[in-house]
Amino acid sequence: MTPQIEAFLEMMAVERDASPHTLSAYRRDLEEADRETGGLMTATAEGLEDWYADLSRRGLSAATASRRRSAARQFYRFVLSEGWRADDPSRRLEAPRRGRPLPKVLSLEEVTGLIQAAGALEGAAGLRLLALMELAYASGLRVSELLGLKVQAVRRDPAYLIVRGKGGKERLAPLNDAARAATAAWLKARDAALPKGSDNPWLFPSPTTSGALTTRRFAQLLDQAAIRSGVDPARVSPHVLRHAFATHLLEGGADLRVVQTLLGHADIGTTQIYTHVATDRLSRLVNDKHPLARSDDA
Repeated sequence: MTPQIEAFLEMMAVERDASPHTLSAYRRDLEEADRETGGLMTATAEGLEDWYADLSRRGLSAATASRRRSAARQFYRFVLSEGWRADDPSRRLEAPRRGRPLPKVLSLEEVTGLIQAAGALEGAAGLRLLALMELAYASGLRVSELLGLKVQAVRRDPAYLIVRGKGGKERLAPLNDAARAATAAWLKARDAALPKGSDNPWLFPSPTTSGALTTRRFAQLLDQAAIRSGVDPARVSPHVLRHAFATHLLEGGADLRVVQTLLGHADIGTTQIYTHVATDRLSRLVNDKHPLARSDDA
C-alpha cells in the first residue's frame, strides 16, 4: 500500500469515522486501481477512464463499480487538499447507470401454500409463524415494523395497527380476519409460554439480547415453510411477503396511491415498481393461457 493511500484511509477513519468494513473495501479498491493504472499518483485521466471502463467489461455489478468510483473520487480530493497533485484525473468518471431490479414476488397460490405450511405446524411454534405470516401479508409491514410490534398493540383485537415507519411517520396498517384470528391464537400461546410475571413487551418475544424475535430467525422459519410447501426458499424472505401484499393489491385493482399509503412510501415512484411487476405477471398469464396465444414454433 502506498503512503498516500495509507494516509487517505487514516483520514477516513479519524475525520469521517468510517467503519472498518468501509475502510477495508476502500483499501482493496484503491490498491487494485493503483496496480492496474500503473500508480494512482501518476495516473492520467485517460488511464483512469480505461481502468474504470474495464470494470464493466469484467462483469462487475453497477453497485461495485459505483463504490470503486467513489473510492477513487474521494482519494483524489484528499490528494488535492494535501497538495500532492495539481489535477484530479477522476473528475470525468461517470457514475454507472443502475437498472432498478424488480422485487421478487410470490403468486397468490404460493403465499397460500406458505401460510398453510405454517398452519400445519403443531404447538406454539406453528401459531407464532402463522401469526407472523398472516400479519405480514395482510398489512404489508416492513420486517422491522412487524418484529417491533408491542403486545399491547393487539390486545384488544384491533382492525388496524398504528405503525411508526421510516422517518418516524405513522400510518394505519389494516388487518383482515385471518390475521386477527391468527394473532389472537398466538396471544394465548404466547402468554402461556412466558414465565409468570414476565414483562417482555414484544408481540413476538425471544431469548435474545433485545428480547424480540430477530429478522434472521424469521427468515429461517420462512425457509422451512417454503420447503414444506414446495416453494424455492431462495425466492422467499420476510420482505417478499410485503412485495406480495403490494403486487396482489394492484393486480386486484387497488389504486396506486392507496398502496403507497399502506406501504408508507414517501415517494410514489417507489410504489410504481410494483405496477411493473403486476403488468409483467399479467402479460405472462395472457401469453401462457390465452387460447389465441401462439408459441414461436407454432
